[in-house]
Amino acid sequence: MRLRALSGFGVKGPASFLLEMAGRRLLLDIGRGPDADRLPDLAGVGPVDAILVSHGHADHAGGLHLAEQVGSPPIHATPPVIALATDPVLRAAIPLDARGVVCGLSNETGPAGHAPGAVWMRIGGADGVLYTGDISDEGAIWRYAAPLPARVLIADASYGVADAGLPDQIAELAALADAPMLLPAPAHGRGLEIALAFQRAGVPVALCPAHRRVARVMADCPGWLVAEAGPTLRALLDEAAVLAPDSPPHGAMIAAGPNAESGLSAALAARFAADGTARIVFTGHLAAGTPSQRMVQDGQALFRRWNVHPTLSGLRRLLDAVRPERVIPAFCEPEAVAALQATVPVPVAVGAELAL
Repeated sequence: MRLRALSGFGVKGPASFLLEMAGRRLLLDIGRGPDADRLPDLAGVGPVDAILVSHGHADHAGGLHLAEQVGSPPIHATPPVIALATDPVLRAAIPLDARGVVCGLSNETGPAGHAPGAVWMRIGGADGVLYTGDISDEGAIWRYAAPLPARVLIADASYGVADAGLPDQIAELAALADAPMLLPAPAHGRGLEIALAFQRAGVPVALCPAHRRVARVMADCPGWLVAEAGPTLRALLDEAAVLAPDSPPHGAMIAAGPNAESGLSAALAARFAADGTARIVFTGHLAAGTPSQRMVQDGQALFRRWNVHPTLSGLRRLLDAVRPERVIPAFCEPEAVAALQATVPVPVAVGAELAL
């Protein structure tokens, strides 16, 4: 068994991992970004037998147009990811089963909690690899199930050793609700979680059309939701106002586009930065060169993290579930890798390639 991080190790970069096992070659994700639209370098990879997509976010699936460079293999993704996709390549993917076989290799998946249809994958059984994709056990909408034991763990380590819990982060955001707030967020992720938290706190909520579409689709997918989240999403749709470019500043306004880089979030962020009638609050990675990074640096916007990746405590729970011999920490900078090496009780990979 050989595992190589084509991208996603030692950098907050696009996900792409090449797994070679039992004569088969699988590519786990092909992402783009989140900084500078970075793409994995697939030169010299050669043909692969299949591409497995953990979820639909751009940094995991935004590079699927590169599939022809590795032989245009079949692409596999979960039904919600396929249903919500706008990329025709992803819309044509083969549905991933909870327990199945891909290219002769056993592949088991479970809900990863991070986003609609997001999954972790265990390839090759207990002696194989557990790939978390992006994962979180703190959310109130997207279902999470503890991953299965595996020999090697590719772990979402986006937050390094940071350990602030989501309840504290929600309280910090709620303290800003004394004024209208624009909260740019990915429609296929934390945006609906944020909307639900404000609704429960009695703050008026407005949702953009992209968020409303995700809520409508996922309300009919109860197996991918936390218990009773289907009715919760329908109630959120009924009670939330429809956010539009000319909406007045009011309550918590949730707009697709996590970095205010396009569409409605870009238009509203520019408007509120100019007239000061609403706070602008970013809650995820501030991608290099985007309006989010510039606005926070210039004091036009605030940053308040909303956990959608594991904290240090979450990583420890992950290790307890998987019990790996070796961990590859993904999606974090070298200093975070070093901090994890000194903190977690399992050997942490120091390079982008691992052979067992």
